[in-house]
Amino acid sequence: MGETHVPVLIRNPAEPQQTWEGLFLVDTRASDCMVPRPYLEGIGLKPKGERVYQLADGSVVTVDTTAGELEFMGEFVPSLIAFGEDGTEPLLGTIALQAAGIVVDLRTESLRKGRRFRL
Repeated sequence: MGETHVPVLIRNPAEPQQTWEGLFLVDTRASDCMVPRPYLEGIGLKPKGERVYQLADGSVVTVDTTAGELEFMGEFVPSLIAFGEDGTEPLLGTIALQAAGIVVDLRTESLRKGRRFRL
């Protein structure tokens, strides 16, 4: 997929008035979301754990993670968020996209709301 971006609002679940909004790169090769540490800390989110990730170049890194609420394309989803280095481009991974019911059309490099969920 080429470079597709979407505005995403992140909310601190413990302090809902604390938010940050940014333009996220939709990364269909990433499972989780990543946001530069200063933005997460700026809304009061602290690391709650760590996760080991393999990067596109094959290297392996251990990264702090936290939980936050994401809003994008009219949808709301809770999500695991990795703390990125300062200056890192925010990434929207496939788990959040799927949880929100967003379908990635690789042919047109666009996003659209998918079909209804089953209960």
